[in-house]
Amino acid sequence: MSLKSIFCQDKAIDALQRALAAGRMPHAYIFAGPDGVGKFKTACEWAKLLLCKSELKQNGFADSCGSCDSCRLFDAGSHPDFNFVYKELLEFTRDGKYRKTPLDLPIDVVREFVIEKVSSRPALSQRRVFVIAEAEKLNASSQNALLKVLEEPPDYCLIILVCTRTEKLLPTTKSRCRIIRFGLVDEQVIVAKVKQMGIDQNQARYWARLSQGSLGQACQWARLQLAGAELYETGSQLLDRLVDYRYTQVLSVAEWLRGRISKLSGVWAELDEGTSKKDINRRAQKTAVYIVISALRDVMKLGLCAATKDIINFDRQGQIRKLADRFNPEQSSERISDCYRTLRRIESNVSDRLAFEQLLFKLAPCDIINLEKQQ
Repeated sequence: MSLKSIFCQDKAIDALQRALAAGRMPHAYIFAGPDGVGKFKTACEWAKLLLCKSELKQNGFADSCGSCDSCRLFDAGSHPDFNFVYKELLEFTRDGKYRKTPLDLPIDVVREFVIEKVSSRPALSQRRVFVIAEAEKLNASSQNALLKVLEEPPDYCLIILVCTRTEKLLPTTKSRCRIIRFGLVDEQVIVAKVKQMGIDQNQARYWARLSQGSLGQACQWARLQLAGAELYETGSQLLDRLVDYRYTQVLSVAEWLRGRISKLSGVWAELDEGTSKKDINRRAQKTAVYIVISALRDVMKLGLCAATKDIINFDRQGQIRKLADRFNPEQSSERISDCYRTLRRIESNVSDRLAFEQLLFKLAPCDIINLEKQQ
């Protein structure tokens, strides 16, 4: 792998290349953008280049050589000067044994895996690079602990915060870092990549559109489908239920959905053994909400311009048209807002039963209201 293998992030990589060529490398970066668009991959490849002992240059583009001692150790995951920091490291802190993985990235991880290690000089390369994943989960205490390191790090130190929601970072944190923004990946690139995994054209296009430009997310859903999670089928069945169910069926539909999410979580946990089960459960729950949002967006588009060319659920147009008979564009917009409130509840660790029941009550047609309108 190399920087040239990063898809559709030319502006971000060009900004990094210009800083390197000018000799004006900042000591801290924030790689900001949607989930799954290549931020973490770019951070790792950038770190590999900075640690490389024999960097290659072609037409002004610098890249790692891939063959020196540093590159081989990096590819093996054992480079002494590369530090990958993530919240699951809590169990490896001094007092972390048997502690459950928290929602936030705790201060203990920051202290022991960043602050305490920053002062150690590089063992092999000229730099030490720290990549902090899910930086939006750094709580206030963790960010305040980082401030001194971000403000006055050693000359050999580089810190990269990989972040999907920069509004979660304190102004003092952002002011000490250079922000590199990452955009969405082109749909055709995602389709081609997913098809290489063994997914057929229609499903590949569906995952690409559902991911809204996130290559990583689309590939993850494709992996789950190939592993037997039946996620594609669950999406179709969920739309069937949204079309037909009533208030009296909300609890049964919610229970069915929780069962499908449980199956998805089980397969997901087998694929990503290093990720906490709580995080996997939240990701599975959010996937179900994304499917609902995709249907409502299609309903809005159908209501506003009667076009079906670029809808997400292009292979489920019958279900979308039936939903469009129930929701006009304004109502669809309101229900999408309800979906995003559900996503925030999931992030806040609210009971999934409560979150989905509330959402399904919002989406159900109300026979009483309809009778009143007829009168």
